[in-house]
Amino acid sequence: MKIDSHQHFWKYDPIKEAWITPEMAVIQKDFLPQDLKPLLSQNNFDGCIAVQADQSENETHFLLELARENDFIKGVVGWVDFKAPNIEERLEYFSGFKKLKGFRHIFQAETDPEFMLRNDFCNGIDKLAKYNFTYDILIGAQNWPFVTQFLQKFPEQRFVLDHLAKPDFKKSDFTEFEKTIQNIAKKPNVFCKVSGLVTEAHWHNWKPEDFKTALDIVTQNFGSDRLMFGSDWPVCLLSANYSAVIALVENYFASFSTADQKALWGNNAVSFYNLEV
Repeated sequence: MKIDSHQHFWKYDPIKEAWITPEMAVIQKDFLPQDLKPLLSQNNFDGCIAVQADQSENETHFLLELARENDFIKGVVGWVDFKAPNIEERLEYFSGFKKLKGFRHIFQAETDPEFMLRNDFCNGIDKLAKYNFTYDILIGAQNWPFVTQFLQKFPEQRFVLDHLAKPDFKKSDFTEFEKTIQNIAKKPNVFCKVSGLVTEAHWHNWKPEDFKTALDIVTQNFGSDRLMFGSDWPVCLLSANYSAVIALVENYFASFSTADQKALWGNNAVSFYNLEV
C-alpha cells in the first residue's frame, strides 16, 4: 500500500490564495483530483491525503466533497477554528464525516510565533482526541522554540510534523534544527512527514546532497516507524515535478530494509490516519 500523505487541491483564486506570490506563477492555477490521479498511477500510489491550504470550514467541505467523489483520496486534513467557543460542537459535527481524519492550522503564518501556546487555541486541541482526530503541525524556524512546550500539553494526542519542521536547506547549519527534532521525537505520539523538501531549498539549483543532513537527523530520531512520505504537490512544482520528488526520497531510503520502506511509503500513513484501504 502506497500513500502520498500530503498534497493539496484548490480552485485558484488570487484573493483566497494570496500566499501564492508572483514568483510562484507556476502554481497560480487550479489543481484538482483529475490532475493528481495520473501522477499517483504512474508512480504506483494507491491513494493520498488531501491537506487544507485555506483556513476556513469552506475549505474543509471542499476537500470532503472531492474525497466523496474520488475514492483515491483516502483522507482529509481540514481546518476548524480551534479558538471558537463552540469548538466541541464543530468537532462533533465533523466527526460525522468518515474521511475527515484530522485538522491543521498554519502556525507559520501567524505574526505571533507563540500562537500555538494560546489558551483558547489549546482548549480546542485538547478536544481532538475525544473524536479520534489527528493534528498536523506546520511550523517554521520561528516556532521551533515553542513546539516542545505545546506538545507537552497533549501527551495522548496524535500529531504529525509537516515538512520536517521546515529547515532551511539553503544553509549548511542544522544545529538548532537537530535540537528541535531531538526534543520533538522524544514524544512517542508524534510522527514526521518526509515532505516539503524541495520547496525549502534553492528552487532551481538544489542537489540531492542538500537534504542528507536533515534526513539523517529525522530518520535517526523518529525511526522508520514514525516517518511517512508526502509529496507536497502541487507546491513542489515550484522546484521539482512529482517524479523528481519521488526519486529524491527513493534514493535516500534505497538502502533501508523492505519493511522500513513499506512503512515510509504507506503503512505508517495508514495507521496514523486510520485509513480504510
